[in-house]
Amino acid sequence: MNDGIALKRLLPCLAAAVLLAACAVGPARKDAAAPASDVRASGVAAEAAAILAPTGRLRVALYPGTPTSILPGANGSEARGVGHDLGRALAARLGVAFEPVVHAKNADVLAAVKSGAADVAFTNASPARAKEMDFSPPYLDIELGYLVAPGVAIADIAGIDRPGVRVAVTAGSTSDGVLSRDLKAATVLRATTVGEGIRLLASGAAEAYATNKSTLFEMADTLPGGRVLAGNWGLERHAIAIPKGREAGLPFLRDFVDQAKRGGTVATAISRAGLRGAVVP
Repeated sequence: MNDGIALKRLLPCLAAAVLLAACAVGPARKDAAAPASDVRASGVAAEAAAILAPTGRLRVALYPGTPTSILPGANGSEARGVGHDLGRALAARLGVAFEPVVHAKNADVLAAVKSGAADVAFTNASPARAKEMDFSPPYLDIELGYLVAPGVAIADIAGIDRPGVRVAVTAGSTSDGVLSRDLKAATVLRATTVGEGIRLLASGAAEAYATNKSTLFEMADTLPGGRVLAGNWGLERHAIAIPKGREAGLPFLRDFVDQAKRGGTVATAISRAGLRGAVVP
């Protein structure tokens, strides 16, 4: 058969095939618009970020030596700690960069939040601190107690407030404020850091150290013979602290805390930090 004649007979078939394919595919469609709920959520996060992280980064104030804040990762792995992990999750929710800022001690953390040098801290929401910064609802509760030094015969909390007993606290902490007022017979000593507190106990310069039990258990791990006493003298309610003047961001933080507790983010942070003595309210 002549090639030209064959091509003429084939062209109608090709045209029909192209038409059928076009019908099957249908007209080109635009990408589906994002759900209205996602758009609203993105808008809320952007508004909250402008309030809570005005530099475009979430500056999270932390201090080392306690699982409630930040601990070094093992063998070069990523740092851990409830404050560290929740800060990273909050930054992700806001859609901004996470910037952990590690201070030498908790007093420096509080000063950074008070001055606005830090955007958030994850710390005990005491009434005294609430006068200087605003707080979200609590994300965990921890008992306050005592760690007694090796060889000290104090058996329970009732044996603490007695003449000759020296109780070390972190300067400027909740323990400092409360026990300096409430202990009548024991002597309160002020340490600048948790590490200094361990040295006071190990050297025999103090009989006991007072703070939240999560920190006490960490201290006891490095102090052979040290004991965390049963019972408590109070309760810490840990919440997200923000500088005064940014209260418009509190509704976003309330929602974040609620979802972090219900969704397991707080529980995962507690587990990863090895935090003991904590309860999610």
